[in-house]
Amino acid sequence: MKLLVTREMGQDQTKQQIEKGLQLYQSNQTEKALQVWLKVLEKTTDVAGRFRVLGCLITAHSEMGRYKDMLKFAVVQIDTARELEDPDYLTESYLNLARSNEKLCEFQKTISYCKTCLNMQGTTVSLQLNGQVSLSMGNAYLGLSIFQKALECFEKALRYAHNNDDKMLECRVCCSLGNFYTHLKDYEKALFFPCKAAELVNDYGKGWSLKYRAMSQYYMAVAYRKLGHLADAMECCEESMKIALQHGDRPLQAQCLLCFADIHRSRMDVQTAFPRYDSSMSIMTEIGNRLGQIHVLLGVAKCWVIQKELDKALESLEKAHELAEGLGNKLGLLKIHCLCEGIYRTKGQQRELRNHVVKFHECVEEMELYCGMCGESIGDKNHQLQALPCSHVFHLKCLQTNGTRGCPNCRRASVKPGFV
Repeated sequence: MKLLVTREMGQDQTKQQIEKGLQLYQSNQTEKALQVWLKVLEKTTDVAGRFRVLGCLITAHSEMGRYKDMLKFAVVQIDTARELEDPDYLTESYLNLARSNEKLCEFQKTISYCKTCLNMQGTTVSLQLNGQVSLSMGNAYLGLSIFQKALECFEKALRYAHNNDDKMLECRVCCSLGNFYTHLKDYEKALFFPCKAAELVNDYGKGWSLKYRAMSQYYMAVAYRKLGHLADAMECCEESMKIALQHGDRPLQAQCLLCFADIHRSRMDVQTAFPRYDSSMSIMTEIGNRLGQIHVLLGVAKCWVIQKELDKALESLEKAHELAEGLGNKLGLLKIHCLCEGIYRTKGQQRELRNHVVKFHECVEEMELYCGMCGESIGDKNHQLQALPCSHVFHLKCLQTNGTRGCPNCRRASVKPGFV
């Protein structure tokens, strides 16, 4: 009997200490919060409490950009979930493992852990997590430039958000859709979705973390820059950076610095752009965001091209190529080949030029980055796009002109090679 009472006290104490840590964390006393949670992890005998405190540590390390520590705690949480023998706990821990790998740009692993989550037979709690699983999976497919599957996952996540009236999830999915359409150069949609996210923050986000506002402002800044609205881009990026600095959000600080550098480059102010690229690169390297590093190196290469320092541009592109190959980021490779093509054309080096032209077209084919109706490229200039229910993407004008009786891409894929 005495043992039972002691154990219950252990549970209550664990709960109180976790709450204390949360209050410290919400008031920006992050290091103190971490100390409280680490002490709970060390002392508690309550397995469910240990699981919860690991969840707090995973979230905190994610927001600080300490992704390797995040992964370490996610692995411990899986072992804790197995002790609890509850499929809901196991689903949540696999989702955290997927997210840790997503942050470290280990996209194949992310997809694999997300599939494990979706195959779990949990209760309604697990089903509610499926929207977050689909979002993480979509982000990973986008990192690998597998656009149809990425869009499929984002649309699935959006349906979960609507069905469960989960406005926070809807906000995060809208930001990812903004990122998706930025990659495919439909800049109107790239702006529409983060604007929708910002509306959700204004309408429902009173008790939310400020990171949701910061996130929507950042993606709006990216779209505004692409549309050439540089003053609007700067305003949104400054708003995002202010929140990122207040909250010690290193990953977002790195993204904002990259966006500031890109804005200055768009103004042809290369001297102001370079130090911002350097600062962004420094944080991206520290936190392990290799996808971000590719974007920085592409921006730096474009600056060198503006300054007609073509060999320096090629040096940056060589580093970017190595990273993009390692990640399997095909869109990054396509952009690199496109820039190299321009440089070698200027230098008059025909053999290298031909090599990059061939590789560029191989990337377009591999990613299916062309409209199945007109055959022209998607993503080489700002075009309005429209996805069909199968998640294949076409030029909006082609769908409006030709109408659609089913998806031409799906029809072609269903034709058996033996009957061609």
